[in-house]
Amino acid sequence: MSENKPTVLCFSGLDPTGAAGIQADIETLFSIGCHCAPVITALTAQNTQNVIAVEATEPSLLVQQARAVLEDIPVQYFKIGLLASVESIEVLHTLLQDYTHIPVVLDPVIAAGGGYEFGGDEIIEAMRSLLIPLTMVLTPNTEELSRLAPTADTLDACANELLDTGCQHILLTGTHAQTPDVVNKLYAPHQDITVFNWPRLENNYHGSGCTLAAAIAGYLAHKLTLPDAIQQAQRFTWEALSHGTRMGFGQHTPNRSFWNKQIL
Repeated sequence: MSENKPTVLCFSGLDPTGAAGIQADIETLFSIGCHCAPVITALTAQNTQNVIAVEATEPSLLVQQARAVLEDIPVQYFKIGLLASVESIEVLHTLLQDYTHIPVVLDPVIAAGGGYEFGGDEIIEAMRSLLIPLTMVLTPNTEELSRLAPTADTLDACANELLDTGCQHILLTGTHAQTPDVVNKLYAPHQDITVFNWPRLENNYHGSGCTLAAAIAGYLAHKLTLPDAIQQAQRFTWEALSHGTRMGFGQHTPNRSFWNKQIL
């Protein structure tokens, strides 16, 4: 009998388009040879243009979902995406403290690509104080990083401020910056910044951040070194985006099974 696939327990919202949220996690992890254990943090009404409504999962049910899995299946990594209430963040903080041996990859979802705000300052502060200090890899874009460290005057200073809280690594994605290439930067305490350049694609994508964070968690669950996992996850995400399609009137949907060329 072959060994089980590594399992990543993902906390994410349900996106009915299937482009982002928990389906993005499932597709990404399946594509790189992992098993995704999905925990639903919120139900959403959204499409490829914007989010219409969000209903956070009741906190006790959120924890019950996770503990039911954790008491039964070995989990190698946590991946955290959308958290739609302060109460969700508080109960997740308590849960993570019971499983400190399982590393955390956190995608700090603050706003949708269409502009919908998932949470205000209270959610941002709860994330900063309760989750980021427990995080192994944080994956903000430039706007998210600025809002998570609003008193810092540069992006480098923002990153260092969050690293000082206990966060181990920050992969800052440059998709929102006005640069010819997408420039991503990896920060770690007392280390030089590692810079990654990727050809900028012409379209906007729904679910790119979910894909990247899930891929990082998956490659780390496969026991790749952190630099290799970061590199491979970026490559997977870029390929998924470059093979994406426009399914609706808004953003493009990543193709996370781009490697599958079989035609039925």
